[in-house]
Amino acid sequence: MDAFIRFTNQTQGRDRLFRATQYTCMLLRYLLEPKAGKEKVVMKLKKLESSVSTGRKWFRLGNVVHAIQATEQSIHATDLVPRLCLTLANLNRVIYFICDTILWVRSVGLTSGINKEKWRTRAAHHYCFSLLLSLVRDLYEISLQMKRVTRDRARKEKSASQDSLGYSVADEETEWLQSFLLLLFRSLKQHPPLLLDTVKNLCDILNPLDQLGIYKSNPGIVGLGGLVSSIAGMITVAYPQMKLKTR
Repeated sequence: MDAFIRFTNQTQGRDRLFRATQYTCMLLRYLLEPKAGKEKVVMKLKKLESSVSTGRKWFRLGNVVHAIQATEQSIHATDLVPRLCLTLANLNRVIYFICDTILWVRSVGLTSGINKEKWRTRAAHHYCFSLLLSLVRDLYEISLQMKRVTRDRARKEKSASQDSLGYSVADEETEWLQSFLLLLFRSLKQHPPLLLDTVKNLCDILNPLDQLGIYKSNPGIVGLGGLVSSIAGMITVAYPQMKLKTR
């Protein structure tokens, strides 16, 4: 109970909880819409999803400042690739949150002279760029982790066995693929923060890709991806040691 209270006392924790609720509603609505007699339930889920989405905008009003601070921190990263990827990703997040704030101003009726579709598309572009750069950073970290795992295994296996002859090219390709996937699995298993960050970014990017028409999906896929991403985000908020650190 104490851990839950600490979690909900944080703005990021409440936002992740609201986000998980929002995408759960989207997923359930997609699953129930084709079924007869579920119209009232679908309507309630749609209203709840809209209300939660509106509530989340209040939590995100201060995210521009957080994104600027994250940009300043990423500039001082020692490794060139993470420094470049994270700095550009955070800059895109700053622009995304500015666009999101402008859309919020229009939604609450403070002004009517804002082209909603134009700013929504602009926000989706910068959100997508931010996630792509974050995924590039994840791929770089995965490659480093795979190299470390390979070196560790090489140290343990001092007497390496020679491969037997007589394999066909197809066998060698299959064995290479299996070895690669096994190495990838072991690398991510030994580095849970990297696994969480990669899964989160992969799930998050489904939404802007759908909005921009680059990769069209359905509300069920977007809802499932958003739910998985929200759970990953909740874990990193509840357990800070699970957040991928910047070197």
